[in-house]
Parts: sequence; C-alpha cells; structure tokens
Amino acid sequence: MLENHRNKGLPPLDWLRIFEAAARLGGFSAAAREFGLTQAAVSQRIRSLETWLARELFVRSARGVTLTYAGESYLPIVQESLEALERGTEDLFGKAPCELRIAALSSHLTTLVMPCLSELQSKHPDVRFTTDSVPQRSNFDDEKTWLHLRYGRGKWAGREMALICTETLCPMASPSLIHMRWQDMALIELRGERPGWRRWGRKNDMPAPRAASISVDSMEHALVAAANGLGLVLGSKALAAPMLNSGQVVKLDLPALATKDGYWLTWPEDKLTSKKSRALVLALRDALSQSVSDAGHSAATAPLP
Repeated sequence: MLENHRNKGLPPLDWLRIFEAAARLGGFSAAAREFGLTQAAVSQRIRSLETWLARELFVRSARGVTLTYAGESYLPIVQESLEALERGTEDLFGKAPCELRIAALSSHLTTLVMPCLSELQSKHPDVRFTTDSVPQRSNFDDEKTWLHLRYGRGKWAGREMALICTETLCPMASPSLIHMRWQDMALIELRGERPGWRRWGRKNDMPAPRAASISVDSMEHALVAAANGLGLVLGSKALAAPMLNSGQVVKLDLPALATKDGYWLTWPEDKLTSKKSRALVLALRDALSQSVSDAGHSAATAPLP
C-alpha cells in the first residue's frame, strides 16, 4: 500500500517518460529496452512515481503489468504534455528543415511539382528538394517517403490532407486542328476512373460522341497524343498546364467537366508536429496551387470555327 500523501508540483520528467513508455509498450522490459536501462531501474522509477503521486499506476502480476484506473486516466495527460514539450522545444530551438522529400507518380512530378520548384527554391534557398517516383498508385502504401502527392477523393486513413486543386476536364487539341469542327476531330479515349466523353456529352447536353479512334490508359499519354495532333482529348486542366502554357495544346471553347476528385498533399498524422516543417509543406501546397491556377488563367482558349 502507498502512503496517502502526494507530493506537490511535478514529478521528475525522467519518471514520466518511463511511465509513458511502459504504458505505451505494455511492459517494463520493453520500456527498459527503449531507454537502454535495466528492468529493475525502470521498475524503481515507476515505483518512485507511484510513491510521489500516492497512487498505484500499474497492476503487477506474474503475466506482466496492466494499467490501473488511475494509470489509464493519467496516461493521455502525460502523453499530451510530453508531445507539447517536444513540439515547443523543436519550434524554439530546432533547426529549420534542410530537406523536403515528396513521392508521386512520375507524370505528376513532371507536370505539377517541377514547374513550381524554381519559385519555391527562391523562397527557401537552404532547403534541398528531393522527389521519388512511384510506379503506380497502389504502391503508395509501401512508399518509405512520407510526404505524398496523390490523386483521389482525399480519404486516406491515418493521414492528413491538403487540397491542391480539384480535377477539371476540358476538351483540348493541338493548335494544328483548331481549324476543324470539334465534331469532325478524332476522339482520344482515356480508360480508367475519370469520367469520359459520354459523361461529358450527357452533362452538357451535347451530341453523344462517336467511338474514339485512339484509346490509352494514362492521362499523360492522352495529352501527348493530343499534342501530336492525333485528336481531341478530355484533358486534365491541372496536368495539361505545362502544355497549355507552351501552346502544345489549346482548350477549345467548349464546356468543362468538373469531377469529385482532386490532387492532394498528404502525410501521416504524426509527422508534422514541428511548426517549421508544417510551414514548409504548406508552402509547397500553396506553390502547387498557384502554379495550377496561373496556368488556368494564362492559357488561351481557341474559338470554335
């Protein structure tokens, strides 16, 4: 039994850290390994904390230890306080991030990330920007780089998200074809989850498009096909931005098709605890959004013949 007399003030930080580790890891041995101590040393510190608080925090048995009601109530308070102390220390005394590493599909790195890096580097000259190409969207879960640029609805368990832009699809073609009626152009079909020409026709009360003469499975290939004069594409306004800016493709004066998907920066919930790191990631988000927005406003729209 512990004496019913609690010391005033805070117990030593070392005791609190060891209590948190033992509770989080489920035992004194695991906490000992985390701190490089013996199990006896961990047990002694926890017993000292219990004496200080005049409460037992663990039930000890031959099978191990479990938290008491007092321990369960105290644990989240200790964890939140230690996390706040760590964040505050990092914000005040930590160095600004020296590298920002982002993983994305290769086509997204080319069309979204690269165009905005020059301005971002001018504002953050001491930061090294590193990119990692992800072969397919299904590979993101195995990706070691924690900051991702992803396409979708923005619902990924255990991750925070910041929207760059929503996906808008616009009829686009090579400038060499704008003398033609759009109905006479060959259609480029993009297979996959994005809505296609039939949805565009129904949404805008347009005639049902005829069968496409070219079919591809990536937006990158669809845009390249259009730039080479192979037909009319329902192209991503965001991913086509570099081609629109350079005049390789032009938007036709036809209705666009808004979608429920978008492009997002996303990261694990426990990663951006430092204000400086979060500010850098959000600066990247703003640069990406501004780059896409600028392209949308500056790109010319070709009138229909």
